[in-house]
Amino acid sequence: MIKKADSYRKNYQQLKRIAEKMRDVDEPDIDKLVAMVEEATEAYKNCQARIESVEKALNFSILKDGVANPIQQS
Repeated sequence: MIKKADSYRKNYQQLKRIAEKMRDVDEPDIDKLVAMVEEATEAYKNCQARIESVEKALNFSILKDGVANPIQQS
């Protein structure tokens, strides 16, 4: 499970790095923009998949233990 957490952190840091790059530049390099957006999109999808996986695991655990209000999926 540590590997999955590391993967989430790695992808989240990648998103932050790309956002900072895009925010800090006055004129973005149009030739690098598509690659940066693709990289950010992939990192976002990986983060989102991990969040959904954790939500499902928590819901399962909560329901298994008989708690009335599981985490609501959006």
